[in-house]
Amino acid sequence: MSRILTGIQASGRPHLGNILGAIEPAVALSQKPENESFLFIADLHSLTTVKDTALLQSNTAAVASAWLACGFDAEKNFFYRQSRLAGFHTELLWYLSCLTPYPMLANAHSFKEKSDKLSDVNAGLFTYPVLQAADIVLYQANFVPVGKDQKQHLEMSKDIAATFNRVFGEAFVLPEPLINESVMTIPGVDGQKMSKSYNNYIDIFLPEKELDKQIKRIVTDATPLEEPKNPDTCLIFKLYALLADETQIASMREKYLAGGYGYGHAKKEFLELILSKYKTQREIFDFYMENPKELEMKLKNGEEKAKEVASNTMNEVRKLLKFA
Repeated sequence: MSRILTGIQASGRPHLGNILGAIEPAVALSQKPENESFLFIADLHSLTTVKDTALLQSNTAAVASAWLACGFDAEKNFFYRQSRLAGFHTELLWYLSCLTPYPMLANAHSFKEKSDKLSDVNAGLFTYPVLQAADIVLYQANFVPVGKDQKQHLEMSKDIAATFNRVFGEAFVLPEPLINESVMTIPGVDGQKMSKSYNNYIDIFLPEKELDKQIKRIVTDATPLEEPKNPDTCLIFKLYALLADETQIASMREKYLAGGYGYGHAKKEFLELILSKYKTQREIFDFYMENPKELEMKLKNGEEKAKEVASNTMNEVRKLLKFA
């Protein structure tokens, strides 16, 4: 059985790009009987950017609810908050930090992206890759699904763990990246990559009226309603095609080419498609957001299971370090 580990920051509510690019593929992996999945909410990592504790808690609940809504089985797998097992994560962070060279961290994407303004870089951001390594090897993960932009950090995790194994003894499984080459970049309402930082995202879990407002922000050209339109250059059509089946896509394409079909009509169809396709997911999400005790129970049960795995790893690490 392969162990697959995924960490999700609680820096905001999951949006359509997160669902299509990360959540749904990871849930599909977790549903395979030969896999054992560890899904954790990286709320310690989130502190590098989010300082509002109420917002952090709200985001954590939204992330957890979204994963459950999209079909993650918390009973079969491991489902937990990083902060509730912080003692294990941060202890291992220290041991691994003592083996991590400065140039490695200075070359990390997470640091280099902000290194032109060092006053904005906190120590947590600088040591982010080491905590990430601890998050992974603590649970002896075989594979970590990552996007191409995160491959470097995973390679660093592997190198750091390999150094520990070489210096002190074999403690860790060395993780491998699991990169889904078929995952495309999901465009936001302005055509750029969908991102919370660009404020161009679509949150499928919003109430209908608020979701409608987000969809109405999708950028279009000035082609009049009565004229034919090019579906292959239209952002609404691209987003619609990501969710629709072949029959629905063909139908909308015909309407575009025939004329007499406006972008407002297309946006309305896109809204209806989201409401239909994600009806059950929206209901489950709302249930957990409105019933925090039920969500807390799911997380606490997962944290008890994860604690056993983390404890076994740390006992072995301490023995190798002669600290136990």
